[in-house]
Amino acid sequence: MQQIGRALTQTKEAGQTSGKKFEQSVADYLRATFLKLDHLRPGDWEIRDRRSSASVEISNFEQYEHLAKLMAMIESDPEISSALGADYLITPDVIVLRRPEPEDRLNRPLKVADEAFARLTPLRRLNRPNVLTTLKGKQIEHEILLLHASVSCKWTLRSDRAQNARSEALNLIRNRKGRVPHIVAITAEPLPSRLASLALGTSDLDCVYHIALPELAAAVEDLQAAGKSDQHKSLSTLVNGKRVRDISDLPLDLAI
Repeated sequence: MQQIGRALTQTKEAGQTSGKKFEQSVADYLRATFLKLDHLRPGDWEIRDRRSSASVEISNFEQYEHLAKLMAMIESDPEISSALGADYLITPDVIVLRRPEPEDRLNRPLKVADEAFARLTPLRRLNRPNVLTTLKGKQIEHEILLLHASVSCKWTLRSDRAQNARSEALNLIRNRKGRVPHIVAITAEPLPSRLASLALGTSDLDCVYHIALPELAAAVEDLQAAGKSDQHKSLSTLVNGKRVRDISDLPLDLAI
């Protein structure tokens, strides 16, 4: 807290309340940063979190549209439900989505699509009109969007809870039809050993982002110099191993 330079001025809130506010702060941060990078990654972008009035159901996205049909089958047949389970529909904490492009934008300045060609790509709005899906007994009409990034927000970490984010990431990877979205986690966890429980390893999360990595690194170095902590090596391994980055890196990484 001293490295960040902000005084603690109020009592600690309940864990779930802090978690919800953290999600909102992350979404607001991405709106203030990534949405300003149109010169690096043009597109019709939107950041959504749980406050959004619009649904963030994973089946609203091109890569996971088929999961709505699968869930409808599971809900209608107990035998299928017992065989397959019901862990397909994930609701990410924060999402970065892209809308398909209209013809005037897609073909400017060079015509790249016409009536005969490029009729299957989901980037072309003409190819993906609104669809009607049935979920939990209700029919919902919605536009098909492109999931660019799924952001898991963890205010703090318990070592035994790290697998939650990993499981969600693996579901997104395994159940997709199309490109894998960016899959990242953001945390304010101050202990490098707990960061390691989420960040070490590959194949699931792209990377773990910390809200104050330079400040955390400085604090760990101070404690190391004073002989009060041995976690300097652990944090260095995570950073040098490309498993932990600062939140300021995230908007630029999303523009890749």
